[in-house]
Amino acid sequence: MKGTTMDLSPTGWRKSTRSGGGNACVEVGRIAGGAAVRDTKDRAAGYFTTTGEQWSAFVAAIK
Repeated sequence: MKGTTMDLSPTGWRKSTRSGGGNACVEVGRIAGGAAVRDTKDRAAGYFTTTGEQWSAFVAAIK
């Protein structure tokens, strides 16, 4: 039985317009079914992913 794979290559990286011009913030990119988050200070270090449900819960909690 073969498993399925998902493309987790983030697209459309965005950061808040309120973050200013510095590199002390995070960026959020889209992935299939969720979001990817990375640090602007070291983009090459990678990113972590969340499901759409996890991302929605996070956003609701910080509003």
